[in-house]
Amino acid sequence: MEVLKTGKIADIPTYRLEDCLGADQLFFIGEMKGCELAVRKLGIPHRHNGYSIDILTKGTIRQSIDFKQYEVTAPAIMLMEPDQVHQHDMAGDAEMINIYFSPDFLVPEIKGVVSCWRCIFNSGVINLNDEQMEELMTYAQLIMKEHEGHRPRKEAIIRNLLNAFVIATGRISEPSTEWLNAENSQYNMARQFKVLVDQHFHEKSQVSDYAEMLFVTPGHLNDTVKSLLGRNAKYVIDEKRMMEAKRLLYWGEHSVKQIAARLNFEDDAYFNRFFKKHTGLTPANFQKTTREKYN
Repeated sequence: MEVLKTGKIADIPTYRLEDCLGADQLFFIGEMKGCELAVRKLGIPHRHNGYSIDILTKGTIRQSIDFKQYEVTAPAIMLMEPDQVHQHDMAGDAEMINIYFSPDFLVPEIKGVVSCWRCIFNSGVINLNDEQMEELMTYAQLIMKEHEGHRPRKEAIIRNLLNAFVIATGRISEPSTEWLNAENSQYNMARQFKVLVDQHFHEKSQVSDYAEMLFVTPGHLNDTVKSLLGRNAKYVIDEKRMMEAKRLLYWGEHSVKQIAARLNFEDDAYFNRFFKKHTGLTPANFQKTTREKYN
């Protein structure tokens, strides 16, 4: 990745489903084989703007997600949130089913069942036993058959099958039931807060900014988020900003000054102090030690 001559950060490529398949396409399922030429494009560090579920059905793959590297052997499942930086290096004999979808594709009911997407999709890589693989493949094959057909109400069937698939995946990745909760105003607020942070963390860093958008007081927002997530609202905001800073440091060739400006810090000195407070390392030391560890 290069720094542009203008001094702006050269963005990590973001692959958008709507750019590939059309503006109204919010869901995709397909098969990949390591021997296919198109798969080589996935060796370039990139992001998705939606959720991604990869089911490795055969062979091995080397998977990098943010700052972790995995050597994955089938059967396994790989889960990613929007904006996670990753790359794939599939062995020639590897075969994989990829499910990709926008958050908007899910029917509203799933958002009332799954209160913590991070609990599920931050699991990264999960090795599966035969019983778990059989369960997930049952859903995947039904979804694929419906996706490839042209029967009435096709999208509605896929949406509901996907809901069931996501919940089944959650049971495997997080066996406890803490991420399953009934619909209520507190969980609604926590979910809406997380969505807003994902959308605005570049320019809004104060709890009061999000409280205003949610029409509540900062104290009430903090108490609600902490009671549900175990961390206060400010921590969630700072965590998001830190993650993006780490991604840009690890995957890019950007100056501290550029990253500080990208994340709307007052200056690079303040960014340095903020980064060291949260990691114990300066940005430069983080970049050096992380690259030495994973490269």
